[in-house]
Amino acid sequence: MTGVEPSRLDDQQLMKELETIHRTRHDTLLYGSNDALRAHNERMAQLEGEYLRRNPRRLVSAGRTREGARERGCGEAVTPGASGT
Repeated sequence: MTGVEPSRLDDQQLMKELETIHRTRHDTLLYGSNDALRAHNERMAQLEGEYLRRNPRRLVSAGRTREGARERGCGEAVTPGASGT
């Protein structure tokens, strides 16, 4: 595995790493080798785990929960941050 141990990254570096890995996810899934996808999965899990460890009380949008999805009903899209009014 390459890359700096997530716990050694400062908050800004961690966010940059997360943005990069999420941006490259689709191409890795579609065009990467099995080894590349496995490495991508491992690194993403490490970075996301570190983010969650540092931000246990992060803001969770009600629309991104199971209950919120049920309340929306089938086929309705929700824009993050939308008030629904």
